[in-house]
Amino acid sequence: MGLEKGLAIVEAFGISKGPVTLTQASEITGHTKAAVRRSLLTLCKLGYAVQNGRHFQLAPRSLRLGHAYVASDPLTKVAQPILEMTSERTQESSSIAVLDSQDAVFVARSTHRRSLSSGLGVGARLPAYASATGRVLLSERPAGEVEFMLNRMMRPALTPHTLTGTQEVMNEIALVRSRGYSISDEELEIGLRSIAVPIRNGRGGLIAAMSLAVSTSRMTREQAIAQLLPELETARRNFAALL
Repeated sequence: MGLEKGLAIVEAFGISKGPVTLTQASEITGHTKAAVRRSLLTLCKLGYAVQNGRHFQLAPRSLRLGHAYVASDPLTKVAQPILEMTSERTQESSSIAVLDSQDAVFVARSTHRRSLSSGLGVGARLPAYASATGRVLLSERPAGEVEFMLNRMMRPALTPHTLTGTQEVMNEIALVRSRGYSISDEELEIGLRSIAVPIRNGRGGLIAAMSLAVSTSRMTREQAIAQLLPELETARRNFAALL
């Protein structure tokens, strides 16, 4: 379908993290060069992409696609004030993420000036196997489904502390189910640990995960649990009352 191919092209720009040629877009999407060319020219005609010689890149108009989700989703409508209040109280950066295939995707974020990590905003993706939010989001999936997903995906060691073994990750996810929160301890970035809890609607359904990120130089693991987990629990209750 034309729409399916066009959306695959849009996603290809995110995978390449920059402009693409016809050949590159074809390799990323698996579509023929002819099909890719038709999709790119259509995107250019509609104002969602621009061409510069052999290269194509997304145009600012493409931001409408992401904004449409943010503007229409009930979660994102109520998230920002809660995130900002939590960041102000803790002096740490807070985020809301949802599961998209194998990744936890930020749909709302409040970045405090002391934040260690940079370049993470709305739309940023973290691998579910290694992130605190991702493990929370996987925790209510059937164990067999999660294990199947883990076995089919690449699980690179992003730092020396990243848990990559299927059973290791499964054990961490099982801990989330039993204790109600998840910690990623320098698994995504050296010097950064994050703690996350599930966000549920008024009916108890899991709809997202909320996290706080802190520098390891500011808080030990035990301090993060003692100081940040209560703040996350307060935010979690606020979400449940509004959703």
